[in-house]
Amino acid sequence: MTEDSPVRDEEAVRRFVEQIAMQFAEWGFPRMAARVLFALMTADEPGLTAGELGERLDASAAAISGAVRYLGQLRLVVREPVPGSRRDLYRLADNAWYVSASAEMGLYKSLIATSESVLDALGGPQSPARARVAEMRDFLRFFQDEMAGLLEKWNAMRAAD
Repeated sequence: MTEDSPVRDEEAVRRFVEQIAMQFAEWGFPRMAARVLFALMTADEPGLTAGELGERLDASAAAISGAVRYLGQLRLVVREPVPGSRRDLYRLADNAWYVSASAEMGLYKSLIATSESVLDALGGPQSPARARVAEMRDFLRFFQDEMAGLLEKWNAMRAAD
């Protein structure tokens, strides 16, 4: 490291992890999962074990286990075995945000189909309940179409870099 190279400020990194985890929690994301996600994101190492995550976040093994399981379901974090050990290494998935957003496309499709399945049961077009469910379906369909376009643009932009 040269004298002009910036030195990593671990305290500032810890504050960032906690601040952004709190913001994610305000949006409904589990706070411990957000803490783990951003601990991995800000790690210089390619991945961290559950023990290392617990140490960095001052969290229990059970809390880390639940968080990495949740993040794995969202496809944000990948679990890999540590060769010659019984431990696992957790790392941020390649293109994590893209992969996670792409995975949500299936959720939108499912919600749209489920919404459509109940419309007739809610009555005619004058039914307020039917109008609310139809509006949700229409919004989700719009959002799904727009998200698909955004994901394509993101891929094109990344390919151009």
